[in-house]
Amino acid sequence: MMKTRLEVSPEMLAFVGQGALPGGEWPKDSVAFAYRLAPASFAFHPDPDADDLADGDIVFVVAVDACIRIFGVVPMVAATWHIPIEMRGIALAVQECRLPGMAGTTLRVAKSIELLCITFEKLGDDSLIPADGAGTLSAAEAQRIADARRLIDERWHEKLTLDSISRACGLNRAKLTRGFRSMFAMSVADAIADRRLGGARDLLLATDLPVSSIGYRCGYLNNASFTRAFSRRFGQAPTQFRNRQLAA
Repeated sequence: MMKTRLEVSPEMLAFVGQGALPGGEWPKDSVAFAYRLAPASFAFHPDPDADDLADGDIVFVVAVDACIRIFGVVPMVAATWHIPIEMRGIALAVQECRLPGMAGTTLRVAKSIELLCITFEKLGDDSLIPADGAGTLSAAEAQRIADARRLIDERWHEKLTLDSISRACGLNRAKLTRGFRSMFAMSVADAIADRRLGGARDLLLATDLPVSSIGYRCGYLNNASFTRAFSRRFGQAPTQFRNRQLAA
């Protein structure tokens, strides 16, 4: 079984249906988007390979130059996201088109362009919810874990615990712990520490505050624990880091 190949433009191909991708040349220096409708997710492939795209119900192969010219940007890193409802409706229109002949082809081409445009719109406004690598999280669960990450990014200087984050985001500890690691490839504790130490680094360079005050502002209860954590992260104690950066 082969997917149906649609020549959307000289810079974009669409492949629709089940099975392998049919042969033929692709646009030069291209990237790919592969959409799956069950479960509803889509993946970006910066270095696409036909075998990697076979599982997609809808696949777009687009020239990098076209992405930059039309949308001003092109993603650089492979990633997978949940498909929001408005994108799902367009994807279904591409997949389930019942019009015969050229009418069906024309509709599919038009809807493919619309789906690509809204994909870039959602990527640009950062509203897409990452899908976890194992595909075990629902869109609602993934949204709550994304909310947990946002809470850490915004309130890293406060006293945050796994329990307080779990309560704030409406997930139990186990689901938050597993889902966070799956979506972000780090633990909740690692995300908090990374954000706090980044904030501490910025304060060391931008202010004259004592090191102990910076550590306290960044959520560390004493100077010793702050110094240990900072030294592990940056390879030198906070005072040394500040002195060397200012002397450079």
